[in-house]
Amino acid sequence: MRIRHHLAAGLMLAVVTGPIQAKEDSPKTIDGAQTVQAAEVKKLWRQGVAIIDTRKDEDWEAGRIPGAYHVNIKKPEFNPQRIGQFVGKDEPVVTYCNAKKCHRAANAAKKLVSFGYTQVHYFRGGFPAWKNAGYPYE
Repeated sequence: MRIRHHLAAGLMLAVVTGPIQAKEDSPKTIDGAQTVQAAEVKKLWRQGVAIIDTRKDEDWEAGRIPGAYHVNIKKPEFNPQRIGQFVGKDEPVVTYCNAKKCHRAANAAKKLVSFGYTQVHYFRGGFPAWKNAGYPYE
């Protein structure tokens, strides 16, 4: 009897609160950064531009753009000193994560701009767009 009561209460809560909302899309643009598509990122990658993978460890381990630097945006390591180890403030840099539902690349681009970086490229499509374009990954 108790199980039915809890189940009924849970169903009523779901009806009252409505369906779970999907995470909002990440912003299309970031002030001070240039939004780029996979083809542009590939050109930058070929030029040796620093690319920052902002995703969590499990995503990084599952696959990444070759040569990308892993700096998880949600950890204290995402700071000017760490970033400065591989890219100067006046050099181009790309941020990416897991496509438009992921906000990590956008947040990283905002932080880089706030750190004084002048050539920030925000790859909104992220790793899925890179992989879907048939570009190499590791």
